[in-house]
Amino acid sequence: MQNHLESPNLIDGKWRHPQTDRFGNVHNPSTGEVIARVPMCGPKEIDDAVIAARKAFVSWSITPAPKRATIMFRFRELLSNAFDELCALVTRENGKTIEESKGDMRRGIEVVEYACGIAQLLKGESLPQVADQIDAITTREPLGVCAGITPFNFPAMVPLWMFPISIACGNTFILKPSEKVPLTAIRMAELLTEAGLPDGVFNVVHGGREAVDALCTHPGIASVSFVGSTKIAQHVYTTACATGKRVQAAGGAKNVLLVMPDAEPDATLRAIMGSSFGCAGQRCMAGSVLMGVGENADDLRDRVAAAIDNLKVDDTTANAKADMGAVIDGDSRDRVTRLIATAPAEGGTLVRDGRSLKRKGFFIGPTLVDHVQPSMAVFKEEIFGPVLSMLRPKTLDEAIATMNRLQFGNGASIFTSSGAAARQFTREIQCGMLGINVGVPAPMALFSFSGWNQSFFGDLHVQGLEGVMFYTRQKCVLSRWDADYVRQHGW
Repeated sequence: MQNHLESPNLIDGKWRHPQTDRFGNVHNPSTGEVIARVPMCGPKEIDDAVIAARKAFVSWSITPAPKRATIMFRFRELLSNAFDELCALVTRENGKTIEESKGDMRRGIEVVEYACGIAQLLKGESLPQVADQIDAITTREPLGVCAGITPFNFPAMVPLWMFPISIACGNTFILKPSEKVPLTAIRMAELLTEAGLPDGVFNVVHGGREAVDALCTHPGIASVSFVGSTKIAQHVYTTACATGKRVQAAGGAKNVLLVMPDAEPDATLRAIMGSSFGCAGQRCMAGSVLMGVGENADDLRDRVAAAIDNLKVDDTTANAKADMGAVIDGDSRDRVTRLIATAPAEGGTLVRDGRSLKRKGFFIGPTLVDHVQPSMAVFKEEIFGPVLSMLRPKTLDEAIATMNRLQFGNGASIFTSSGAAARQFTREIQCGMLGINVGVPAPMALFSFSGWNQSFFGDLHVQGLEGVMFYTRQKCVLSRWDADYVRQHGW
């Protein structure tokens, strides 16, 4: 096992300590202590990784798909055996509760399980006698060297969205994990090597923006997958596309929880609390806007406020029963604090103010803002923290119209007992992932994570069948074997 304190790169099957004097700190968010250093690598290390990956692609791309799947099966087993260790590592470097870290790992392992079926997923199509004496087949071929740039909020799941499918499809891969959470990626790379993956097929390079730009512009890289903020997603998309790469770039979100008067109250409340304050609000599927339709809005607000009072916010590395942990670092805490401050200044009512929570570590308490208007910053901007903004539309039509004003298009959920209301909601909402009485409508690995609008840039989304299509390209073969060639219909 590598010394995680040094965050080495993995290039061509070897762990390398970069020759750089620029390092960032990795913190335990629950305590604020520095637990590791991460190197700020640049074009040189990226180029070394590309050279290794291109060399490995020659043989890996023609390795039979069932043999590639065998390594995925081994990797899945190793991840399962190291499950508790990995979950503790996620909690330590990210600040999630241990239960949230288990969810992070489980959803990632589901993608590995999906990649184990790659032989079936890569099967093409065929049609004998598509024209007179002509047969047609299609195949799906790997792209080459693929790159993944992942965020801090899901140290396991988001990288696992990318590299297992890419590698199983026959590509080689370079992962640049978030410089805030490099340790989980390092451990998963060790396990993938232990599973028998050949040298150079999977590489890990650490760094910040310089490394991101090097990945986006390197001529030896065929595709870039990205998850992060909308601003950086746009930058990655435009930069990488300009150099001819295939790109999928998932950005920010502003997800709405719409509560109808006929919603079941207790189940709805549990869903709201998990969606809004799970992972300290640091997920792109977090419910950050609450819409109480009609006359029950006061009761809904009071029930949410009472539930907030019962949340146990604590050091997740010391208290396994904590309900919510810290945000990732001091900069994130300060940004969330500034956004909360805009709410009363713009006319909102702070029902619960998380800024009052003062303790060691990067903590901010769960916050509820009532009487929010669409013009306010807490409605328009992605907060990425434990802040829930409440609006009071009078009707479902008004709620849908207000929701569709948001620039993002990741997720939205309705809570109702009415099939008619649910049907109208699912038909008219302009976003890609919807829930009916589901707080976090994030798809399982079999389906693609399908954000819309400013939440996604590209054509093919991560995971699911779209993930397989993204990491491959189609080849169509027409064949004719008769001796009496007569040109017909252009052939």
